[in-house]
Amino acid sequence: MKLFMKILGISILIAIGVGFYFRLTGEILTGDRIIGISVLVSAFIFMPIFLYVRWKGKRLKDYTLSEENMKKMRDRGID
Repeated sequence: MKLFMKILGISILIAIGVGFYFRLTGEILTGDRIIGISVLVSAFIFMPIFLYVRWKGKRLKDYTLSEENMKKMRDRGID
């Protein structure tokens, strides 16, 4: 999965670069389309997959400020 994420991220960056290249050569409409599709792919495909991979196996309870976690912080001397 990590290899897929790296390949997808690099391909998105390359596509954005190609889009800007097309804009510089005079084909502004084509460049804008390539950049737009790249941004949409990064927002609706890459980001949810990235969030799933990074949060897999973690508990949300460990990151919320509950009474139990506040007590642990006080016991450790973290205010």
